[in-house]
Order: sequence, then C-alpha cells, then structure tokens
Amino acid sequence: MAYFADTIAALATPAGTSALAIVRVSGPHVGPLVEAVFHLAPTPRQVSRSDYRGRSGELIDDVLYTVFRAPHSYTGEDALEITCHGNPFITHKILEDLFARGCRPAEPGEFTKRSFLNGCMDLSQAEAVIDLIRARSDRALAAANRQLRGALGQHMETLNRQLLEILARVEAYIDFPDEDLPPEDHSVLLAGLQRLLADTRRLLATNRYGAILRDGVKTVILGEPNSGKSSLLNRLLGRERALVSAVPGTTRDYLEEAITLGSHCIRLIDTAGLNPTPAPLERLGIAKTLEHADEADLILFVLDATRPAPALPPEISRQLTPRNTIVVVNKLDLVPAGPYPESPARLDTVRISALTGMGCDELCEAIGRLAESFREEQGEDLVAINSRHAHALAQAAESLAAAIEMLRSSAQVDVLLASELRNVLSSFGEISGQMDNEKILDELFSLFCIGK
Repeated sequence: MAYFADTIAALATPAGTSALAIVRVSGPHVGPLVEAVFHLAPTPRQVSRSDYRGRSGELIDDVLYTVFRAPHSYTGEDALEITCHGNPFITHKILEDLFARGCRPAEPGEFTKRSFLNGCMDLSQAEAVIDLIRARSDRALAAANRQLRGALGQHMETLNRQLLEILARVEAYIDFPDEDLPPEDHSVLLAGLQRLLADTRRLLATNRYGAILRDGVKTVILGEPNSGKSSLLNRLLGRERALVSAVPGTTRDYLEEAITLGSHCIRLIDTAGLNPTPAPLERLGIAKTLEHADEADLILFVLDATRPAPALPPEISRQLTPRNTIVVVNKLDLVPAGPYPESPARLDTVRISALTGMGCDELCEAIGRLAESFREEQGEDLVAINSRHAHALAQAAESLAAAIEMLRSSAQVDVLLASELRNVLSSFGEISGQMDNEKILDELFSLFCIGK
C-alpha cells in the first residue's frame, strides 16, 4: 500500500450553482482535520450534521459530513466528504479554509490514482470510472459497470494464468536441462500458445465496439443533393437543427448531433450532397463527405423516391455493405404507391417520409438492430477494451505469434522463446497496471476531472 504524506481536497461535483455540492478530502490528516473543524471524532461511515466554521470562527454553512477510515474508503486512505449547499461561493470558502488548514488542491484524477496505487482497484477498473462518468447509453453504462467490477481484470487474470503455466514449462527446460524432466513436448506448448493467441485476439476484437460505446455509433447520412438528408437529421433529432431548402446543395459542410436509439448512442452526421458536377465550394464539402464515409460505423444512404437512384462514386460504392448500410428511400409522401428507385443489392431498405414522419419508427428500429450487431461479447461478459488496452493486446498477440513460429521452426526450447513470452507478460501487465511506468500513469489520470 502506498503512503502519501499530504492530504488533498477538491470539489467532487460540477462547478456552478446547484442544490447541493460535495467537497472531498483524502489523506493522513483527515482525522485531526475533522476534530479541528467539527470538534468531535464521528462514527466512521455515518452521516453527521454540523456547522462548518472557518478558522476565525465565522459560519460558512450548515453541512452534512461523512468520515471513512482507511482502508475502507474510495482511496484506501482516511477520507472525508462534506455535503454543503451548492453555492459556488460557499464551496470556494470551504476549500479555501481546508487549504489554509494544510490540505492541498487535488490534481485531476488524483483520488482515483490513489485508489489504484493503494490496491483498491486495478488500472482497467480505474479507467472504467471515466467510462462510467461519460456513458451516454445503456450499453456503455453496462460495459463500464462490468469493467468497474473487474470483468476485464478477470479476463486478463485468466490469460496471465495460461501464460505463466506455459512460461514456467519453457523456463524449466532452459534452467534445468540436466534434471529428470519429461521429454520436451512441443505439441503441448504449441497448443497452449495457439489457444492463448486465439483468446488474446478475441479480446482484442472488442476494441471497435469499445470505441462505439465510448464515442457513439458514427452514423453518416449520405445521398445526392436535395434527397432529404437534412430533413432526415431534423426528424431523428426531433428539432430543426439543419437548414432545409428546395434549392439543392444547401448543406456545404457537415453537421453532427447525438441521439440515443435503443441501447446505443448514435452520432448523426449530415453531409454535403454527392453532386456529380459540384461547384468549387461543394467540392470541398464532398471531400469531407468521403472522409466521413470512410470512417463511418453506419451509413444511412438516402434516396429520393421521386427520382432514379444516382450513380455513386466508386469510393462510396465500396463502403456500402449489408453490415454497415441502411438504404433510406425518402419522400414517400410524394409517391405513396411507388415506383421507387432501385436500391443497391443486398442492402436493408426502409421507406420513409422525413416530412411527415411516416416510416421513421421502422428506421429507428433498423438503426438500433444494426448498432446492436456490432456488439462483441466475451462469454457472459460485455467487455469493451479501449485504445490503450488494444495497443497492449496487439503487442502481446505479435509476440505470441513470433513465439509460435519459433516453436515450429526450432528443435528445442531456447531463451529467445522465453524472451518473447516475457514480452507478452509485460504487455498483459500494462492493462491491469502491474508495471512501473510513472509516465503512463500520469498521462492516464490527467484525463480525469478534478475531484475524481
């Protein structure tokens, strides 16, 4: 368990006026501080009420406060939480008084960093705190809660256990070649490494879904000018976000908004129309459209029901697949009985009127189904790794593949094989935080808000 000589304090709720606010304190001087401010030693983990008076005796506020004794606190240290009225002037006065009494301002993420360094959580759980705070959908919230409760850590523990069994066998043959050991059985080692590589790659595959949960499903609205893309954006948002005009090419730049459909956050991006003969300014907008389409998780390809389907640029045609595209035939109110433009083969098609709302419920259901299809599960757990985890797992997979190749090509186990497996162990350790890299930790916890 780490020891910190200083005691930190910070506002744990958002800045601004509110009904209530919470000031958080953690460190070795919490006990004397509570006695100095509230003149008694309260029962741990019990809410008490008292006046908060400054060092000169002036009344600042009527507050509730709770003391947590180490190691039974969020940080693993003695801690104090003060609930006061949410007047920014009051919180400023309380913090000012705490600093005058010997506390120092907490750095971003320092409470959670202390929790990690004190062994209250592993690094993947600490990162889940950020995900929990930022979650914008049911799926994101569920994944963050599972990770906070150690789902990813448990998967890594299983991988580590498999790896250590293999590494112990390899190093036994290297360190004790003359001992009475069973003959080297490469088939057993090879099967173990292949199984470990497959499990690592399976976990690595959740990276994309992790990005979707954290950032939302990037949903790009494509179509030719005046097909109703902006009207569709407004209809899905339920408000007039984009300008709509009968003049083609009104949207020259992209617009982005987020909504929640089903269990996912959907990032809607309205783009410039795909005009085959664009003006110079339109050309810039279309270049941005192509860029967004290349990065899209989901594409809503809008067709005008009153016109034939347009010829698409090859770079767009290649992007449209059954796994990522819904064809939206718009303006159904103008041709209720058809005929409708022909959709690209094999793509899911929904007919709507963005003007009247006809068919939009079916479209929302189709978007929700496609978003759900991106989900990657690990057994019964919804695990969604982030980019840092992905980098470490990719390195581990690379070393495992190299180890498998060595084992296939060599007649005996040697130190190079053990070295590659040590690299895998180091990569796995980066995910749970079982490594000594202060720079990585400082960078990670700087992403937290102050007070967390």
